Amino acid sequence: MKNSLRRIQRSTGVAAAVLGASALVLTGCGAAPEASPSGSATGSASASVPAGAADYTGCIVSDSGGFEDRSFNQSSYEGLTQAKEELGIQTKQAESQAATDFEPNLNSMVRGGCDLTVTVGFLLADATKKIAAGNPDAHFAIVDDNSIEAENVKPIIYDTAQAAFLAGYLAAGTTETGKVATYGGMNIPTVTIFMDGFAEGVAHHNETKGTDVEVLGWDADAQNGTFTGDFENQGKGKTNTTNFVNEGADIILPVAGPVGLGTLDAVKELNAGGKDVKVIWVDSDGYETVPNGKEFILTSVMKLMGEAVGDVISEDVAGNWDNTPYVGTLENEGVALAPFHDFDADVTDEMKAELEQLKADIIAGTVKAESPSSPK
Repeated sequence: MKNSLRRIQRSTGVAAAVLGASALVLTGCGAAPEASPSGSATGSASASVPAGAADYTGCIVSDSGGFEDRSFNQSSYEGLTQAKEELGIQTKQAESQAATDFEPNLNSMVRGGCDLTVTVGFLLADATKKIAAGNPDAHFAIVDDNSIEAENVKPIIYDTAQAAFLAGYLAAGTTETGKVATYGGMNIPTVTIFMDGFAEGVAHHNETKGTDVEVLGWDADAQNGTFTGDFENQGKGKTNTTNFVNEGADIILPVAGPVGLGTLDAVKELNAGGKDVKVIWVDSDGYETVPNGKEFILTSVMKLMGEAVGDVISEDVAGNWDNTPYVGTLENEGVALAPFHDFDADVTDEMKAELEQLKADIIAGTVKAESPSSPK
C-alpha cells in the first residue's frame, strides 16, 4: 500500500479539483463536520485494501493559510484525498481562518469520530497537544512539528535544509548579479531551516568554485533576517522582493506560503520593466501549483507532504500505528529539488551533474547540509 500511495503526483491537480467545491471545506467552527462520501479503491490498490478501511475516517485541520495555499496545507490535504481514493476511507476536513479556530476545529474532528487527524503546521502544536491529551484513544499526526511527546501523536517533519542546500548552490551558480535573496513569513524553525540550507548552499558554491555570491535577507550565524510577520500578506512579499531586486538580487527564495505569490507579482512587473529575476518556490513544485507566474520559477524546494500523510494514514488503517517521527530527507525522497521546467535548457549539464553529485554527497554525509532547526 505504501508503494501505491507513493504514486501521489507532485502536482496538486487532485487537490485543486476537490478544493474547488467550497462545500467540502469547513471554516473554523465548533460544529461537528459532515463526512465526505467514501471513495472506492481502484486498480492494483483494491487487492490490498485493509479490512475495515471503509469504516475508517481520516481527517485534517489546516492552519490559517487554508487548503488553497499552494504550499504545505494543500500538499498535505492532497495526501488525505489520495488516501481516500486508494483505500476507500472516509474523510473530513476543517479549514482554519485564524489561530482561534485551531482548538474548535480539532474538537470538531474528535466529535466527528475521526480515527486520525492530521494537523498542518508548527502553529497548531499547542492546540494539537491539548486536544490529543484529552483524547488518548484518538490518533493525531502533525506536519512540521516535533515538540509533542505523546503516544497518540506522530510528528511528520522534514530536513528541508538538505534540499534547500541544493537550491542555494544552484542559485549561486545561476545568478548574473552575484546577489540572491530569501525572506520568511515568520521566524520559526520550519521557515528558517529553508533559509539556512539555502545560505549554506551558496556558501558551498563560493568555497568550491571561488565565487563571492552574497545572500540578502538572512544571516545564518545570527539566525536573523527579513520576515513579513505572517503567511497571508502578499503585499509584504511584493515589497520585500522589490527591495531585494533594487539591492541587486536576481534570484529570490520566499519561505512564506501564499505571501510568495506577492514575490511572483513583483517579479512579473520587474521583468516587464527589463529585469531578469527568477524565483525559487518552497514546499510544493510551484510550477505545478501557483495560479500565475510559473514562468519565473527556476525550481522549488519540495517537501513531499502528500506522500508522508498518505503513508501515515495507510499504516494506521492497517493497524500499525506508532508515534515514531517520520523524517523526510533526500535519501528517502521526503524532500527534493523540483524539475527546472521552463529553465531546463538554461541550467547547464555541468550544473545538473554537480547537483546530482552534491545530492549523493549529502546523503553519504560527506557534505553537511545542516541547520539549527534540522531534525535531531
